[in-house]
Formats: sequence, C-alpha cells, structure tokens
Amino acid sequence: MKIICTEIPDILIIEPEVFQDDRGFFFESYNYKKFAEATSHLFNFVQDNHSYSKQNVLRGLHYQIRQPQGKLVRVVSGSIFDVAVDIRKSSSTFGRWIGYEINAENKRQLWIPPGFAHGFVVLSEFAEVLYKTTDYYAPQYERCILWNDPDLGIDWRLTTSPILSIKDKAGKLFPESEVFTQCPILAMK
Repeated sequence: MKIICTEIPDILIIEPEVFQDDRGFFFESYNYKKFAEATSHLFNFVQDNHSYSKQNVLRGLHYQIRQPQGKLVRVVSGSIFDVAVDIRKSSSTFGRWIGYEINAENKRQLWIPPGFAHGFVVLSEFAEVLYKTTDYYAPQYERCILWNDPDLGIDWRLTTSPILSIKDKAGKLFPESEVFTQCPILAMK
C-alpha cells in the first residue's frame, strides 16, 4: 500500500498494491494498522456507504458540523472527480480545496479526515462509490456548501451543467457556512 501526500497534508491518496494475472486481480483495500500509521491517528470506521450515480451527477459539498465524518472514498465502477474543502478555521489551508480523479482502474482511495466538506462529480457513464465513515450519519448536523461557490472556485471538470439534488442546489455560500473553529482531529485525541 502506497501513501501519497497531497497539497493539504491531512488528505491522503492511498494506492493499493494490485496483484493481477489472467484470472483477474486482488488487492487489500483497507488495513487498520497501515491506515493508523499513515494518518497518525486511530480512526474507527462505523459506517459503509455505497452510491450509484449517472454521468454529470454532482454530490456535495457535504459535511456534518457535529459528529464530523472522516471518509475513506473509493470507486468500484466508473470514474469520479473527488473534491475536499478544508473548513477548519484554525488550519493554514482553511478555504482551500483539492480534487483528484479516482476510478475503478487506478483503484486509488482518498482519505478525507473530519473537518472537510466533501463532494464528487461523475465523469464516466455511471459510477459506484464506496466510502467508510468515522462517525454515523446525523441529518440534523448535516450542512452543504454550494458546489459552485465563487470564493472556492472549484474546477469540477464539467463540460455541461451538473445534475444536482434539491439539497445541493440549496447549499450555502462558503462565507455563510458553519465551519469548525477547532480542528475535529485534535478534538478526537
């Protein structure tokens, strides 16, 4: 398992070692010990989510103001452009975003720790996305930042208008959004 650091130090790309032959392939998609070493924290995943989305569906930018969720995201079919926005006010990367293409072929995963808003857009005809979370879904604490917020300026790699849910169309602008005043990772120690 190869760990790749990103421009935002707490976000990691995890690239598995894939064993492939004429029968197919095998790889270890998660290993608690290796993950804990890579993140320098002991995160317990409590929930697995699975979504299916058509091309140009954009989901996000979601987060929970309480019970913040760290997410380990991977794609088992298709391709997405996955985005994370740092919403930790005390962070040196507050308000910055990063995005990476992850897909069924490269088998990469993106680790997005608590304290980030998350979203993705489907690049392929469809995509199935699996992600583990470090806390349970709590709809009363869920928040959404508007996907096309001008202050964030996210390049979603769109060639046409995205397909959005009612919730995502109603997201708040970044300056009006609730953010974390204390880093959720530090609060978990």
